[in-house]
Formats: sequence, C-alpha cells, structure tokens
Amino acid sequence: MAFLRSNSNASSGMGVAEDCKEIFLQLQRKKTHRYVIFKIDEKQKQVVVEKTGNATESYDDFVASLPENDCRYAIYDFDFVTVENCQKSKIFFIAWSPSVSRIRAKMLYATSKDRFRRELDGVHYELQATDLTELDLRNSERTSSLISVISSTYELQCRHYLQYSFHREKII
Repeated sequence: MAFLRSNSNASSGMGVAEDCKEIFLQLQRKKTHRYVIFKIDEKQKQVVVEKTGNATESYDDFVASLPENDCRYAIYDFDFVTVENCQKSKIFFIAWSPSVSRIRAKMLYATSKDRFRRELDGVHYELQATDLTELDLRNSERTSSLISVISSTYELQCRHYLQYSFHREKII
C-alpha cells in the first residue's frame, strides 16, 4: 500500500499550486510584481495564480483586475513613505468576495482561506472586501485606519529596535 502526500485542505479539499508560493516569493523578495490574484480551480481542486501585476502597475490597476461577480484571493504590495521619510512596503492579503457572487463560491473561498493564507508567510495585514467601496483608497475612513495601523506597527518596531540597540550598547 502506498501513501501519497496531498496538498489539499481536509475541510475544503483545496490544495495550493506550487507556483502560488513561488510567485508570492517573487513579489515579497524581488519586488517583481505589485500584486497577484489567485483563484480556486475547482477541476484541479487547488488555488492557482490567475494574474500578476507588473511592479509599475497602480492600485487602481489592481482593483480593476478583480472580477465584479466572482470571489478571489489577492496579495498587494503597498508602498508608502513614513514620517521619517523612509520608503516602506507592507504586504496585504485580500479576500475578495463580492456580495453578488454565487453562494457556493463564497463558501468555497471562505473555507479555503485560512489554509491558503498560512502558505503565504510574510503577509502583514489581511482585508476582507465585498464591494469596491471597501477597497477604495480614496475612502478617507478606510485609508486613515489603514495608515494608522501601519504607522503604529512601524512605530512599535522602531521602539523595539531602539530599546534593543540601547540595551546592546549597555552590555558592550
């Protein structure tokens, strides 16, 4: 009797295609993509890459690439400049589930999300959106809360670094 190792999730039956991880690493480490859109291929029973966005593409290009009536997962590399004038980047995982999409698709994406999200090591923030207004960066409430989360996280990281540096200098 032979046992085969399966990349599928027991609860949803969905695996993760190997190129999903490779393309995510290209976005994360080499900055070759601005975004990656993933879809569930029901025939293959796995999450696959549907589209990648060039590093020069904008957030509006990314939003325009999402289907209006079907669910998707996406990764977006968000660049920003801190108060200290440092260029930073944070990676967002986005679960796109439009309210007009099929109920079966919503259920399938919801049950597969955690397994897929765990495969992408290095994601900083996770968003769930059901319509385009929830993805609109011009929405001041959403943008300000996003920026405050990113800023507070960055500020906390700086404090930890400064405390570590100060403690290290005292020891040496």
